Amino acid sequence: MASKTKSVYICSQCGYESPKWYGKCPSCGEWNTMNEEVKDTSKTAATAQKRSFSAYSKPDSIDEISTEDEHRYDTGSKELNRVLGGGIVKGSLILLGGDPGIGKSTVLMQICQYMGDTLKILYISGEESKRQLKLRAIRLGVTSPNLFVMTETDVEIVCEQIRTVKPDIVMVDSIQTMNLTELNSSPGSITQVRECTNMLMRTAKGCDIPMFIVGHVNKEGSIAGPKVLEHIVDTVLLFEGDKQMSFRILRAAKNRYGSTNEIGVFEMTDKGLNEVENPSTMLLSGRPKNVSGTCVTCAIEGSRPILAETQGLATQSGYGNPRRMSTGFDYNRLSLLLAVLEKRAGYYFSNCDTYINIVGGLRIDEPAIDLAIAMALISSLKDKPIDEKSIAFGEIGLAGEIRAVSQAQMRINEAERLGFKKIIMPYHNIKGVHCDKAQLIGVKNIRDAFDAISI
Repeated sequence: MASKTKSVYICSQCGYESPKWYGKCPSCGEWNTMNEEVKDTSKTAATAQKRSFSAYSKPDSIDEISTEDEHRYDTGSKELNRVLGGGIVKGSLILLGGDPGIGKSTVLMQICQYMGDTLKILYISGEESKRQLKLRAIRLGVTSPNLFVMTETDVEIVCEQIRTVKPDIVMVDSIQTMNLTELNSSPGSITQVRECTNMLMRTAKGCDIPMFIVGHVNKEGSIAGPKVLEHIVDTVLLFEGDKQMSFRILRAAKNRYGSTNEIGVFEMTDKGLNEVENPSTMLLSGRPKNVSGTCVTCAIEGSRPILAETQGLATQSGYGNPRRMSTGFDYNRLSLLLAVLEKRAGYYFSNCDTYINIVGGLRIDEPAIDLAIAMALISSLKDKPIDEKSIAFGEIGLAGEIRAVSQAQMRINEAERLGFKKIIMPYHNIKGVHCDKAQLIGVKNIRDAFDAISI
């Protein structure tokens, strides 16, 4: 009799399936990610025979579909609403990921207090008991009577309870603990995570209930089974930040109902996560004065201008190959800037160890901070401080020129609001902007910028 099961090997990074094992995944190129899974094929034919075509949904004209009662649920958190695009869309599936202990379960429990005043919430935990959930709710000050908790790991029972209780919002913590009994693989495997998420997605769409799913991250810092989950869910939210620091940054990696450029800033306290409505003031607190190697810049995150401090350190190297390190800034972009500084501006870093840090745990990929990075490096190399009331922004080209950036007026307004008196910016951005309380200095190349910003 032929076997009803077969083994396949699935990549834990991209979900690639293969009948045989590879040391290196043929799809994504990662090493040692092919894990064995056992598939049961005995139910496939029987399930196909039981299907009835009458159960299939029929196509509708898009003009006949009504959106009159469409609205977003307010979470009670301005920062979370900003990242979601204005609130929670009915029927959406939201994946919340991040390192252990960074605040995923905390932020979900906190919004239950505000939303529980008008909505029925079902919180499903596969990691904590009901007593542990109650103790955490007490610590966070969550006392809403409309919050219902359930500790279950069988996803079929979870979906049945959702259809029975009919809550307004569902929270599943976490997807790696859920399992489908029909599958032979263990909870947390690629197959289990994919099938459980698919079942929860069908339940959320069918009942028109928004659902949060908490996802753990692997040692590389990405959500376990990232490509599998990202294609299924509507929104992917990621918590960033060092657990040793009190500040957390929430960023949308995917959002079908809003922008992916917005960020939310929180501060972790003993009472939970507090919103930081003015990130610029937070990121510039404790800034050293009259010290070389530091420069303030302004980045645009979605619709929000954020002032951040960039720090650079250039020191004589004791080895043949100088070391390069970057925190919060793209390493390849740093290499490019160092090459431009040597070739076009005459500042030589070839025999220096070079380090870059964006203070506060913030990560910025916008080219507009190139000028501030270069100014911090030159300041450290020459050991010459930069005026503490100065700010710089601009993109650096391969010819050493300072290129124009977008939304210059918004950056100027934020710098002016926080009391900066000198703004170094691209020469081509000077036209069309105005500033009453600060001096605008347009520069065309790197040398002019440093001469204008240094003390």
